[in-house]
Amino acid sequence: MTRLSPAFARAAAEHRAALVTFVTAGDGPTSAILDALVEGGADVIELGLPFTDPMADGPAIQRANLRSLGAGTRTADILKIAADFRQRHPDVPLVLMGYANTMTRPDPCTFAGRAAEAGVDGLICVDIPPEQADELQHCRAAGLDVIRLATPTTDAARLPAVLEGASGFLYYVSVAGITGLQQAAQASIEDAVTRLKAATDLPVAVGFGVRTPEQAAAIGRVADGVVVGSAIVELVEKHGPDAPQPVRAYIESLASALAGARKEIAA
Repeated sequence: MTRLSPAFARAAAEHRAALVTFVTAGDGPTSAILDALVEGGADVIELGLPFTDPMADGPAIQRANLRSLGAGTRTADILKIAADFRQRHPDVPLVLMGYANTMTRPDPCTFAGRAAEAGVDGLICVDIPPEQADELQHCRAAGLDVIRLATPTTDAARLPAVLEGASGFLYYVSVAGITGLQQAAQASIEDAVTRLKAATDLPVAVGFGVRTPEQAAAIGRVADGVVVGSAIVELVEKHGPDAPQPVRAYIESLASALAGARKEIAA
């Protein structure tokens, strides 16, 4: 068992959704930003592997990818960031998120082993569908969770394939589009979470388009986790080397909203 299951269990025991955050590795002072996420109250951190053609990502994360690659960031650098993070934060789950081109080099087995050695807990590979996920079997063998994506177009016929071999949590992409540009209607999110939770015991985390504490709280009343990415990446773009402090303040506002969301219902 990785650190993911205990993290979601702790949040559930505190009657709140887990806060899952995303930043692009190599964009800005990444190590200090990761520390700011933890200090602000993030339960799980997704560390993005920069890639030239991030098909699922909107303009903010696209720009972050190009900034990181322009600075010369390589996979070895990211694994060093992960290993250093693990030394500072032994209990905080860290997930690598990215695309097959970066996760299958030099080969899937080697990448999975290096990620596990660096203290990574799981992988989210955006562009390998479950029907072609044999390349990720090495991740499971290395002790990593393979986190799957479900979308509004994942119907009842395909959902079992998505869930087959999934672990850690199920990431529900709430819009049929790219990151950062739109948010799904709350009613559709609630319907989707209900449907997904009836099909799996995995925690269900909802992302894409979550920006404000109010949006996070609304989703946190029904989901096991809330994923925030583009809004954090935009803070890094705006503040550059000074990003850790505003990132921490923003995460604190989200964490506070999630802490109170279900208490409002109980009251």
